[in-house]
Amino acid sequence: MKTFLETVLAEADYQPVRLLKILRAVQAQYRHIPATAIDFLSDKLNIPRTQIIAVVEFYSFLHATPQGRYDLLFSDSITDRMQNKESLLAYAAEILKVRVGEVRKDELVSLNNTSCTGMCDQGPAGLVNGYPLPRLDRPKIDTIAALIEQEIPLDDWPAELFQVEETIYKPGLLLTQPFSNGDAIKATFNRGLTETLAEVDLSNLRGRGGAGFKTALKWRTCAIQAATPRYVICNADEGEPGTYKDRMLLNLYADQVFEGMTLCAAIIGSTQGLVYLRAEYLFLYEKLQNVLQNRRDQGLLGTTILGKAGFDFDIEIRMGAGAYICGEASAQIESLEGKPGIPRTKPPNSVICGYLRKPTVVDNVETFFATTHIAIKGGQWFADVGTPQSTGSKLLSISGDCARPGIYEYPFGTRISEILSDCGAEEVMGVQIGGPSGTFISNRELERTLAFEDLSSAGSFMVFNHTRNIFDVVQNFTDFFAHESCGFCAPCRVGTSLLKNQLNKIIDGHGSAVDMEKLSEICMVVKNFSHCGLGETAANPILTTLASYPELYLEQLKRSGFSPGFNLDATLAIARQLTQRDDSGAHLSQQVEN
Repeated sequence: MKTFLETVLAEADYQPVRLLKILRAVQAQYRHIPATAIDFLSDKLNIPRTQIIAVVEFYSFLHATPQGRYDLLFSDSITDRMQNKESLLAYAAEILKVRVGEVRKDELVSLNNTSCTGMCDQGPAGLVNGYPLPRLDRPKIDTIAALIEQEIPLDDWPAELFQVEETIYKPGLLLTQPFSNGDAIKATFNRGLTETLAEVDLSNLRGRGGAGFKTALKWRTCAIQAATPRYVICNADEGEPGTYKDRMLLNLYADQVFEGMTLCAAIIGSTQGLVYLRAEYLFLYEKLQNVLQNRRDQGLLGTTILGKAGFDFDIEIRMGAGAYICGEASAQIESLEGKPGIPRTKPPNSVICGYLRKPTVVDNVETFFATTHIAIKGGQWFADVGTPQSTGSKLLSISGDCARPGIYEYPFGTRISEILSDCGAEEVMGVQIGGPSGTFISNRELERTLAFEDLSSAGSFMVFNHTRNIFDVVQNFTDFFAHESCGFCAPCRVGTSLLKNQLNKIIDGHGSAVDMEKLSEICMVVKNFSHCGLGETAANPILTTLASYPELYLEQLKRSGFSPGFNLDATLAIARQLTQRDDSGAHLSQQVEN
């Protein structure tokens, strides 16, 4: 183990900020993070052992106990559930002879759920040792099970099992633009750095990661800071369920994304860029590394870029390890520094005090992609499309009950009804725009528009028809937030669990009008007092569906008689586990009276 760890540390230059990279390598080698490895890394990196343990416990793809040599994870996103995921998971458990959430006794295979894998257009989907398994069905599971039982290495599995398709049904303003490597950088220097920033300002480009902050203002604020060095971070932690457009951009348009990072670096005076790639996109890692190396060979990264003296900039890819919260900028910076991804208190914002406490621009993949073409075509070209407050176009990842799930690009201001028609959605009950943290609209609101001033979206667009139960959707989203809460603040840590329990009570038919009132009160506490955006939006699935279909909630309320709202005996399960008791005296019986 010592020799392996020394090699891993050397590859990471013994940098504590690369702790997540180091731990991912250890996890891949030993199927968990052994205690002896933690002690060794603590000594060599000169960081507290408790910090390493905290990191291991924070990320869902790191484990303190061994997983199977083949670690199978099934995506638990609502769109996967809509495509028979639950029965497929049960089938996999049966033929592999392993329970969900456990490791088989021979340690050959482990099986579990995971949050959205970024393949909602080709679900039900899963991962095996971090690599994608799209479009799962029983024959594919039979094939996978046979390969596992024969202990065939993943490298020798049929390539079609891992094939992720990128289907673009409607390219628009950006996806149709011609591009040659270096075009945006050359245009930037021909025009001038200050003038190019003015073009980005003129375009009124707003961040495409969901928050909608004006890009030019962010870059300008970072550029005027006295502190150096300055950093450029590309947020590729596309964790919002239903979103996969960044996956497509990185797979098909990585050069334009990296070029956007490079022109940002020129404008703010940065020499170092970082791409934070979500763990579920491990299959893109080597491809992106090859794109970066090709750009270095072309003189588009490294020192004296395109012969410009003093313009030095390079990009490093670092991977996450399974934490939705790391899509939030400050949590992502914490993760990049080798810590648990707990959001920072603001102010100051990252443009003033970001990575390593230095000025940092954090922008979404799609944002950098857009700036590349703005640098080439000019700001007015972009501003002429969309609405005054929401200029340009938006990439949508469409999934759910539609004939043509995939990527669509629309000018801002497009009506939702037009989008539904294009993707072949019929008998629509509702649409979730912006993922669980976004907005649910009913079929009575389909003339609303895609825009920051109406319905904004980081890219997720989920369609639900009349065959769906709205409470299946709300429960899935509410469970997601409870699972993904980082636990830092009580309003989110406790509040998301309370929301989950209170919602379940009502859905199960045990709720009264008082319980509905209590649910609303909890929603407001979580929304108004949470530390970061996760908690602030965790109540959105309940609040927006309640506003759209209040009659469905009312139908769930109990009418007469009495039935217990919770199982008294089940509530003691944790206490029995802690006290190691399971005798009759540690159980409660419960009678129902009418």
